[in-house]
Amino acid sequence: MTRSFVVILLAWTSTMSAQQSERVAAAVPVTGTVFVDLNGNGVRDPGERGLGDIVISDQVTVTRTDSTGHFRLDANGYGFVFLVQPDGFLVRGPFWRKAEAGAPIEFALVEAPLQAGFTFLHASDTHIHPANVDRTRRLRTLVDSLRPAFVIISGDLVRDALRVREPEARGYYELLESELKQFRVPVYTVPGNHEIFGIERHHSLVDRSHPLYGKRMYRSQRGPNYYSFSYGGVHFIGLDTVDYDDLWYNGHVDSLQLEWIRKDVATLAAGTPVVTFNHIPLVTAAEHIDGLTEDGPAPTAIRIGGRSYFRHSVRNTVDVVQAIGPRLEIALGGHMHRREMLRYETPSGTKRFHQTAAVTSPDKGEGPLGIRSGVTLYRVAEGRVDDGVFIPLFP
Repeated sequence: MTRSFVVILLAWTSTMSAQQSERVAAAVPVTGTVFVDLNGNGVRDPGERGLGDIVISDQVTVTRTDSTGHFRLDANGYGFVFLVQPDGFLVRGPFWRKAEAGAPIEFALVEAPLQAGFTFLHASDTHIHPANVDRTRRLRTLVDSLRPAFVIISGDLVRDALRVREPEARGYYELLESELKQFRVPVYTVPGNHEIFGIERHHSLVDRSHPLYGKRMYRSQRGPNYYSFSYGGVHFIGLDTVDYDDLWYNGHVDSLQLEWIRKDVATLAAGTPVVTFNHIPLVTAAEHIDGLTEDGPAPTAIRIGGRSYFRHSVRNTVDVVQAIGPRLEIALGGHMHRREMLRYETPSGTKRFHQTAAVTSPDKGEGPLGIRSGVTLYRVAEGRVDDGVFIPLFP
């Protein structure tokens, strides 16, 4: 039987991203202070000193606080200002704030001794909705038992915002927020394709003019869609690797984010290793296992600027790796619902690209290469990240 192959056609002619149209219309002048919160109450009390040389960003510009802990920034990113948690401190309260003129921001930091070794948990693809919320609660039980320093959830947090109306999408986000608030350790997230509100307009019937269209719904709930923080001598960068144009998402890191990565990495001390985490993988072999999908809601191939790409892996991975440079310790992804470990020996050193499995139910059945739901626990010692241990969600 002869089968036709469906290729999604996009006519992009530059590195400009559709989501860049979501930036603020005009820069917002923001001022604020970073201080050492001696009593941990999140409020600056008399005698609590400002902290200098702390990195602040709006997802475009990267600046630092002065010797008194003050900063000023004309925020022209996506409506937020965030603090890059430095080594030796933990953020008390949210690490990000909305950029609002005339509303000074205070970020509270509490001192935390540097850890010679620690663990963190990498989870992904919770796809949370009322029928499967028990799986996210099982994740929380594992976290309580394993006691990692923090948890990373690399996208597809909610069941779907691509193809549904606002009330349904908002309900999933509200359920997500109520569940994440119950975790006893920090939870860091990045968006997946299912967090992009309404772009499959032939299904969602959502107009482009909707105020939460695209990535705006994610940001309204979770803040910046890309950011960074440091812990235990390691710098973690949460990337947004899901781009979109018209009706279709695909794996791509746009030019604005690439430039921010370069600026962020430039703030690091020599020798600081970098761990990235994102949804659509930088590199994956899962397409080979699963085969090309010719139809359905997410066909495999996409054609951009006259060239074909795998839709479900980042098409400009080389640009991302070059922006980070030799500091890249390991790159962590999700999206494929598989625990995957890829290692490349290159002239510039070893490059590791790992995906963790999904928290949501497996959707490809059993078999020799079937999918098993679970998470990955990583151990860090003296700045080096091990290859992790896979932990099934249910033994």
